[in-house]
This record gives sequence, structure tokens and C-alpha cells, in this order.
Amino acid sequence: MNRQAIERASERLRPYITRTPLVGSAWLSNASGANVWLKLETAQVTGSFKARGAMHALLALKERAPEVDLVVAASAGNHGQALAWAGGKLGVRVRVYGPSFAASKKRARIRALGAEMIETATYEDAEARATDDAARTGVPYISPYNNDDVIAGQGTVALEMCDQEPAIDTFVVAVGGGGLISGCAIVAKDRVTPLGVLGAEVEASPVFTSSLAAGEITTVTVRTTLADALAGNLEAGSRTFPLVRHLVDGMALVAEESIEAAMRGLFRHHEVITEGAGAVATAAVLQGLGLAKRNVGVIVCGQNVDADAFARIVEAAGPTAAT
Repeated sequence: MNRQAIERASERLRPYITRTPLVGSAWLSNASGANVWLKLETAQVTGSFKARGAMHALLALKERAPEVDLVVAASAGNHGQALAWAGGKLGVRVRVYGPSFAASKKRARIRALGAEMIETATYEDAEARATDDAARTGVPYISPYNNDDVIAGQGTVALEMCDQEPAIDTFVVAVGGGGLISGCAIVAKDRVTPLGVLGAEVEASPVFTSSLAAGEITTVTVRTTLADALAGNLEAGSRTFPLVRHLVDGMALVAEESIEAAMRGLFRHHEVITEGAGAVATAAVLQGLGLAKRNVGVIVCGQNVDADAFARIVEAAGPTAAT
């Protein structure tokens, strides 16, 4: 996997994917002492960056095997929506396994886009059942992160950011399975002057923090989190782990209260609605990453949150809360 693969992915995706806004944030700049820009993947097709990886994976698969008409996936919601949307565009049926606790908006949208949705108790159960399904039936399995074509698609976010604001010298990226940060890190490090890459992982699901400390993929206990889209353990042998280990400069753990503060701040200062996962990179900046005087691109990666849940969070601290 290299920058050229991501540039090819960008060309493939051009007819399908939205070039999302990159906006300056006086709020985060003041809070961090850095110059901060927000990459609003909340404005992406299906409401998250996942559309990039899902569409690119299906485009590449159809190039290799035009006869494919069904794929299977595991998803906490956003990858499933994105794959269902991409499948609808390309004439590919989609079967998604996902946890029953995922946001009802996401589960409903997967079905509305025409995919079959099979609910499971946990994300690990979803992944196990999806991979077993693929092994039994011979149907291609499209991982939300452990797939080179998905990683290449996600990396197109960083290509756009570098084009939109060449001054950026550091990316801050939310981390779940590691597909987005892997793609962004490949772009960041394959430059004459490499860019910094910092990951933001939720305290409730610290799989990369634990695995990086151990030097190998480990299993962690996953707790309930607002950032449900980032929660879950890694597939054994995931290609994202060595990419993160070799290319990412640091990993910050983000507290639940920081996610809430970031969701409120993004709405109040930028009128941007985010799900928990979408606000995690912003939350890491608010917690403090030592970014003073740097030029920082923060990816706001998704907006698929249930309306009632979002309203409770935004209203919780009152209108004068300092966020």
C-alpha cells in the first residue's frame, strides 16, 4: 500500500464521492494554541467517511470479478450504510451483520438502502458471524478496515485536506479499526516533508493503545461508549496494526466527557451535528495534544446520531457551558 494506490482510489471515486468542506476553527485554535481546520466528513455521502472506503472496495472488486453480485460485512453502522449505498449504485447486494445496540438511525438506514441487516449481541459477534458466512458461502467479505481497497479509499480524505490547505502539518484522526488513520498516515508520510499523524482512541475501547504497548494485537474489554462506531477489538492479523505502529506518531485516549464536550462545541461553534465517533478527534484536541503553533487538520468523521440522543448531549450542560 502506498500513496499512488490512494491517488488511484481518488480517481476511481471522483464520480461518486463528495469533496467535503475544510473549515477553519477559531474555537479549537484558541483552545489548543494551534491553527486548526476541520474536515467535515459529516457532509459526505451517507453521513460519514466510510462511503469512500466502501465504494472503492466495491469498485475494485467489480474490476477484478465482474460477476460478483453479493458481499457480506460486519459493521457498527456507518460501514454498513456506506456499503449498502455503494452496492445500490453498482448492482451488488449487501448482507450486514451488526450489533443491536448500534444507533437505531444507522440500522434503519442500512435496511432502507436495500441491504439485509442481521443483528448480533456485540461487534465481535458480528465480525465472527460475517467472516463465517463468507467462509461458508464463498461470498466476498468486505471488512470495514482490514482491506487494502478500503484503506486506500479512506486515505483520500488526507489527499483532499493537503490540497485544500497545504499549510497543514499534522492530522488528528479518530481510531476504531484503524482504516482511516492508516490511509491518512500513508499520505502523510509519503511526502518530501512528512506530516505528523496523531490518533484519538476512546478510553472505553483502547485496543490500539493496548496493542501498541504490547507490540502485538491484543484483546481488550470493550465498555459502553458514545463513540459506538469506534468500539470493538481488531480482527486477528489486521493489516492496520503494522501500519499504525510504523506510521502514526502518537495515540491519545479520549474520555467520555470529552466526547460530549466536543459534540456540544462542534454544534455551538460550527453548527455541525456529529455522532460520538465523529467528535473523538476534536475531543482529543480539547483534552490537549501539545499542538501549539502547529497547523492541524482534524477529521470530523461522521454525523449519524439518533436525534434524541444528540439533543440530550447538546442540552445537558446548559446554554452557557464553556465548550
